[in-house]
Amino acid sequence: MSSARSEAHHVADAAERRWSRLVAAIVLVLLAVMVFTGLHWAAMPPSRVETVDPRTLHIRGEFVEENLGTELGADGKVTVRLIAQQYSFEPQCLVLPAGMPVTFRATATDAIHGFIIGTTNANVMLVPGFVATFTTRFERAGERLMPCHEYCGTGHEAMWGRVQVLPADEFIAKARANERLNCVPS
Repeated sequence: MSSARSEAHHVADAAERRWSRLVAAIVLVLLAVMVFTGLHWAAMPPSRVETVDPRTLHIRGEFVEENLGTELGADGKVTVRLIAQQYSFEPQCLVLPAGMPVTFRATATDAIHGFIIGTTNANVMLVPGFVATFTTRFERAGERLMPCHEYCGTGHEAMWGRVQVLPADEFIAKARANERLNCVPS
């Protein structure tokens, strides 16, 4: 009986050693992948990242004041350009269409800011020197809040904006009339 027990103990030990080696190998592979990825990204940042000079973005380029806000392109695409800065968004209020895709292009001038539109999936970090781009759709018309959700300094709690989502036909009519898309009082 003791030789059978000894044999079982030997088999169990061998199995535990095999599993220990397998787990150790998996951990080593994961660590190697993390190190390689970290070094690779540090040496070669992703090519799809857009940069902008936060010191001059008000002076030239796509983020000058007359380009900020909502634009309906000739191709029917809706683009919003936005700047976050302590302690406000520029523009302070956005007018957007319901039921149409809207592409946001945003950046920050001075600190990391959070950009979120309440009750939607629009949520992104705005980092000085980088352009954040994402596309979303607003299904219902109405007004939504747009707070900064990343602490950016002592005035952070007052950094709020508004979003006014209009029915698509009303938005298109207003945009095609070459009106500047401002929020109307509600």
